[in-house]
Amino acid sequence: MMVCEYDVLLPERGVAALLGEVQIALFRTHDGEVFALGNQDPFSGANVMSRGIVGSRGDVPTVASPMFKQVFSLRTGECLDDPEVSLPVYPVEVVDGQVVVGSGA
Repeated sequence: MMVCEYDVLLPERGVAALLGEVQIALFRTHDGEVFALGNQDPFSGANVMSRGIVGSRGDVPTVASPMFKQVFSLRTGECLDDPEVSLPVYPVEVVDGQVVVGSGA
């Protein structure tokens, strides 16, 4: 599903979008890569992941929940602070300047 234009995604910032009836969080990293994760924080239940802090742990791009600060891999959705918890990950690609997101895991 086409979600938005690539240029509206600011580096190191997240935005929320609806994928059908599911809220997702889109992130564009400083190197231009785009990631799509579930927007619902599994620890608080709030749809806030798009407002998280983008960073990295080693070579893993991450987002930290704005609620309780747990850190999640943007690649896998795994919580790096509690590996038994994860966010859904959605396939994403940029086609002709548009961000296209598929259904996720």
